[in-house]
Amino acid sequence: MKILWNLFALLGVAAAALVIYCAVALYPAWQTWQQFDPEAGRVYRELAENLIETGNAAEATVWKVKVEKGLTAKDVEETMRFVANEHNIKNVGELPLYKQVEAMSGKPYRFAKIFMFCNALTAARMMDYSDAFSAYLPCRVSLIEDKTGQLWIYSLNMDMMIYGGKPLPPDLKKEAMEVKTIILDIMKRGASGEF
Repeated sequence: MKILWNLFALLGVAAAALVIYCAVALYPAWQTWQQFDPEAGRVYRELAENLIETGNAAEATVWKVKVEKGLTAKDVEETMRFVANEHNIKNVGELPLYKQVEAMSGKPYRFAKIFMFCNALTAARMMDYSDAFSAYLPCRVSLIEDKTGQLWIYSLNMDMMIYGGKPLPPDLKKEAMEVKTIILDIMKRGASGEF
């Protein structure tokens, strides 16, 4: 019985030492986390849930909208351009990826086109805050035909950029949220063909 008593005491000391070690080791990370945007926890929770659900890191970090039946790629393209123009965000480039694949392979390929939308002044302010934001620019919206022939619209989920770290300066955060609203409107209305 005394051996069992000593074993439990030893386990108790080891557990206490482990708790103290973890607390000391994690305290700096906890202090840093306290400086993050209040929405950071939600953003990372959703990211983890999406990653667990899909098993695909790219899928977990994008927004996607299914295009309504009956709409053609041309219909969606025209609507997205119209909505972007309505919001005064520039379409600064289009990459018809499927055409390049066809040219290089000599075989037809499903529709895949990437649109690049940008408000240059907001982009400049984001880069003035951190040059790393240049990797997110311009905002890309992809119109993709899946392997079954269904059209989808994809874009990078901007929440990590807006809320994922220390809070952006209030005026910059407001601008970033406005761009997010515009991109989501382009996607939603593009998918429904709503001018």
